[in-house]
Amino acid sequence: MSSTLQPSARRQEAARGLNTHVGEGVFINAGCRFQDQGCIYIGDRALIGHNAVIATLNHNMDPAKRANLLPAPVRIGEDAWLGANVTVLPGVTIGDGAVVAAGAVVTKDVAPNTVVGGVPAKLIKKL
Repeated sequence: MSSTLQPSARRQEAARGLNTHVGEGVFINAGCRFQDQGCIYIGDRALIGHNAVIATLNHNMDPAKRANLLPAPVRIGEDAWLGANVTVLPGVTIGDGAVVAAGAVVTKDVAPNTVVGGVPAKLIKKL
């Protein structure tokens, strides 16, 4: 059975991934969702566990301006490891060699060679 996309759906299909930059040797597991209008940069050899979410758009906190979209890039460093079901919010940088524990919600930058976890993600240890 084949499916036919309407013209607007075809445009959306073609636009997917245009703002996602993936390095060499990156592994992205099943079920991940990348919302990349603000740009996503994934460094070499990064590992991303299943069902991870990377968001690059937010909304204004002022109710009168809430419909406005606020893009901010997400950067994932080389050799970083994001566990299963991680959520990374707009504007976050995850440093080289960092590990984000499964289920964490990353709201702030993660230093290189550290382990973070929790909601919101907090430092667990330095590697």
